[in-house]
Amino acid sequence: MTDLLKSSLSRRAVLQTAAVGAAGISPALRSMVYAGGSDAPEKTEVKIGFIPLTDCASVVMAAELGLDKKYGVKIVPTKEASWAGVRDKLVTGELDFAHVLYGLIYGVHLGVSGPKKDMAVLMTLNNNGQAITLSKKLADKGAVDGPSLAKLMAAEKREYTFAQTFPTGTHAMWLYYWMAANGINPMKDAKVITVPPPQMVANMRVGNMDGYSVGEPWNHRAIIDGIGITAATSQDIWKDHPEKVLGTTGDFVKKYPNTARAVTAAILEAGKWIDAGLQNKSKMAETIAAKSYVNTSVDAINQRILGRYQNGLGKTWDDPNYMKFFNDGAVNFPYLSDGMWFLTQHKRWGLLKGHPDYLAVAKEINQIDLYKQAATASKTPVPKDVMRTSKLMDGVVWDGKDPKKYADGFKVKA
Repeated sequence: MTDLLKSSLSRRAVLQTAAVGAAGISPALRSMVYAGGSDAPEKTEVKIGFIPLTDCASVVMAAELGLDKKYGVKIVPTKEASWAGVRDKLVTGELDFAHVLYGLIYGVHLGVSGPKKDMAVLMTLNNNGQAITLSKKLADKGAVDGPSLAKLMAAEKREYTFAQTFPTGTHAMWLYYWMAANGINPMKDAKVITVPPPQMVANMRVGNMDGYSVGEPWNHRAIIDGIGITAATSQDIWKDHPEKVLGTTGDFVKKYPNTARAVTAAILEAGKWIDAGLQNKSKMAETIAAKSYVNTSVDAINQRILGRYQNGLGKTWDDPNYMKFFNDGAVNFPYLSDGMWFLTQHKRWGLLKGHPDYLAVAKEINQIDLYKQAATASKTPVPKDVMRTSKLMDGVVWDGKDPKKYADGFKVKA
């Protein structure tokens, strides 16, 4: 056994001992672990795909802390290179679940981002913690936020290139919403390309784009490397927005409902552990920074997960709306209105040609009943309503009540 492998196994053993010791095993958990018959997980080892991003942390920590074992399953985190790769492996069954973009799951379900396949959202993995980075070259010309970018683009008539991570994904929607709120039409005033998250910094370094929208740590990394600045955070666009989800196929949920519930409960508990305090967040950052996971410096991860932000131009601030993985359960509930919002944006930007039955689609995808069972097992509070109300950066309120009117109501659209 190599020293590196010994070290990894030793670290995992320490983390698991600490986690189980701190949490104990409640009667509700025991019933899931030891129940015979219909409650037992049908599949006890599962592959969960992830992209190297800070918000893969609850999936990774559920395995590293041994929380999966408490629920009778073994989670095998599987590092993937791109969201298109995650999509393909979910659809073919090569992956059982994935840490995945909310809008990707909805896009696949409706057949607008690859092969059409019935999909399922089991839980939201995190809120907040993404950002829009502009190149240092743009910043040097005065483009440091939305209004100044719009001014520069109007003055300097050339092709501007911006990158997102998947056409129907969250990062594309944050980029488009932010640009449109500042009077820039992303479909007409710019060229938008798709780049996998870990490749954003390298592509900006060689001048392939003027800006990008991605998750951490790849925005903070651009600042560390001196090639980009943070123009906006995703929580500036929508406070406590839904971001990554635990996704799988509709077929998997039908065939292995107990496994889906057990995995959801384990990851809920991992999110609770991460959000429990500074020490846990530091351990998480050290763990996921490893080459096998995010493959970056701990420093690139640990500042923004604590809400310590800088924009790369000398401004620093403490952001109370940093990336959250649990927040007393408020993060994780798969609100129907959250899924519906992505559909409204897909319609707004021409990805959907007509209006879908917004509520019906969300009810098909978001596994509310299964989530509630996992929440009970992990002692996670559950909200009373399946909808929630939010006000986004342009002052427009989203509550899910009239999605067609909302989708058609934007001045800037495709």
